[in-house]
Amino acid sequence: MSPILFFLATFLLLFHSGSSGDPFAFFDWDVGYKTVSPLGVKQQVVAVNGEFPGPIVNVSTNWNVVVNVLNDLDEPLLLTWNGIQHRKNCWQDGVLGTTCPIPSGWNWTYQFQVKDQIGSFFYFPSTGFQRAAGGFGGIVVNNRDVIAVPFDKPDGDITLFIGDWYIKNHTDLRKMLDNGKDLGMPDGVLINGKGPYRYNNSLVPAGIDYETINVQPGKTYRFRIHNVGISTSLNFRIQNHNMKLVETEGSYTVQQNYTNLDIHVGQSYSFLVTMDQNASSDYYIVASARFVNETIWKRVTGVAILHYSNSKGKASGPLPDPPQDFYDKTFSMNQARSVRWNLSAGAARPNPQGSFRYASINVTQAYLLRSGPPVVINGKRRATLNGISYVPPETPLRLADQYSLKGVYTLDFPERPLKGAPKLGRSIINGTYRGFMEIIFQNNDTKMQSYHMDGYAFFVVGMDYGEWTENSRGTYNKGDGVARSTVQVYPGAWTAVLVSLDNVGIWNVRSENLDSWYMGQEVYVRVVNPESTNKTELPIPDNALKCGQLEKFQKHLSIELPKVP
Repeated sequence: MSPILFFLATFLLLFHSGSSGDPFAFFDWDVGYKTVSPLGVKQQVVAVNGEFPGPIVNVSTNWNVVVNVLNDLDEPLLLTWNGIQHRKNCWQDGVLGTTCPIPSGWNWTYQFQVKDQIGSFFYFPSTGFQRAAGGFGGIVVNNRDVIAVPFDKPDGDITLFIGDWYIKNHTDLRKMLDNGKDLGMPDGVLINGKGPYRYNNSLVPAGIDYETINVQPGKTYRFRIHNVGISTSLNFRIQNHNMKLVETEGSYTVQQNYTNLDIHVGQSYSFLVTMDQNASSDYYIVASARFVNETIWKRVTGVAILHYSNSKGKASGPLPDPPQDFYDKTFSMNQARSVRWNLSAGAARPNPQGSFRYASINVTQAYLLRSGPPVVINGKRRATLNGISYVPPETPLRLADQYSLKGVYTLDFPERPLKGAPKLGRSIINGTYRGFMEIIFQNNDTKMQSYHMDGYAFFVVGMDYGEWTENSRGTYNKGDGVARSTVQVYPGAWTAVLVSLDNVGIWNVRSENLDSWYMGQEVYVRVVNPESTNKTELPIPDNALKCGQLEKFQKHLSIELPKVP
C-alpha cells in the first residue's frame, strides 16, 4: 500500500473509532520472506520490513497503536501481541478464535490501546507454525512521566530475542507434525536472529554471523530478554555480570540479582546490568538448553558478545557454567518461586501494585487443565487439555457470537479432565464476567511446558511436583505472587494461577510450546457481560475480515473518503 493510501486508511479508521484523547503511534509493515543463513545454511525466514527480528514497537501507557500490515507471504497471516491485554478489544488479539487471517497479498490494519500497561512484551505470527520462521519483534511499553519507575533511568535499553532454531523451513516442520513425527533436537539457538559466536571450533563452523552488544564501562543497561523459540527452555547468563531482575511481562518485581535465569518459551524478563568489569576481554552472553542431555545438546547453545568500548581483546575460553545439574528441576522451580511482585512499586497507575490484594477475593470458578504426552486421535498425532484437542473452526468464535451463528463451538469445556478416550473438539470455557478464576495447569508430560493467557495478567500463586490436590491450596503464595501472562509448568508438576475476569471478550489459553499448540493444546475463555451495554466491549471494527460461514460477505478492502457534513 502506498503511503497516501495508508494515510487515508488510517484516517478512516480513526474517523470511525475516535482517538480517546491519548497519543497514537503508527507503523507500516510489510511481512514477507527473506533468505538468511543464521546457522550457516541458507533458509527462508519471515521478516518485517526486511528485518529479522522485526522492528520494536516503543510506546507508553495508554497509547493507541496502529499497525498497517501487508501480507507478502504466500499463506494467510495473523499477528498476535504476546502480553498486550487489549482491554475491551479482543478483535485485535490476532488469534484464530477472534480474527480471520489476512489473506496473502492483502493489507489489514490493527488498532489497539496499551491501556493501563507497562513492561516488556513481543509480537509474533500466530498461525501455520510461522513463528518457527521468525516474524517476531519486541514491544516496549514505557511508564507515563507522572508515574515513578522503581529504579534509576538506565543508560541504555537493549532487547534480546533468544530461541531454539531449526534449519528446516517452517513449512517442512509443519509437515513433520502433520505426519505424526517429532521435531527432534533443534539445530541451534539464535540470539537476535543470529547464530553463535565461535567459542568452540568443533561445535561452531566458521563464518557464522553473531550478535555483538556494544556498551560503555560503568554504565547500567536494561536488558529485555524474550524466549521466542519453539519448545526449548533456555538458561540465560552474561559472563562475570550480575543481572538484577526488575520486571517481567508488565509487572515490576522484587529486585534481586541472578547470575543466570531459566527463561521458558514465551516468557519475557528485564534486568539491569552494570558494566563493572575490567574489560580484559569481551564477555560471553549465553542462552543454553535446559533439562536435556548436555553431551548430546551442546550445539543447542546461543552465544553473543558483550563488548566494552575499552575491551582489550576477544572473548575466549569456556562458556560460563550453567546450573550444575542440567536435570535439576528443583533448582529451577525454586528460582521461579523467587520471582515475586514488587508490592510497593507503581506501574501503569500511581497506586502501588500491591494494592490489589488477590488473596482476599473469593474464587468463583476453578479449572484443572491437564496435559500429557501427544496422543493419536483419528489416526493423527494430537495434543490435549483435559482430554480434548482443540480444532479451530473456519469461523472465528467471536465473529460467530457477533452474528449469532450456531454450532461453531460448544460452551461446555470440563472443569476436570475427561474420562475415556481423548477426542477432537471446539469446546470452550464459559467464564463469569467479574468472576475470579483459579486455573491449575497439570503437566503429566515428560517435557517442560509453558502456558499463556491472552487478555489478562494472572497471579502465579503456586507450583510443585506431583499431582495437584485440594490440599495444595494451602501452599499458595497469598501475598506477592507475580502477575504475568506466561508461566512455566515443570514435567510431572503443577502450576496454579488466579485471574480476575474483568475483560470482556473471547481469550486464548494456549501452550506456548509451538508444537503442542499446533497439535491442539489450547482452549478459549468466553467472558460476556450479561448486561446490555457498549461500555465493556468495543464494537466490531469497520475493517473486520469475514471468513468461514461469513466469507460471502467479505469485500476487498477499498478506500473511501468520509463525507463531510
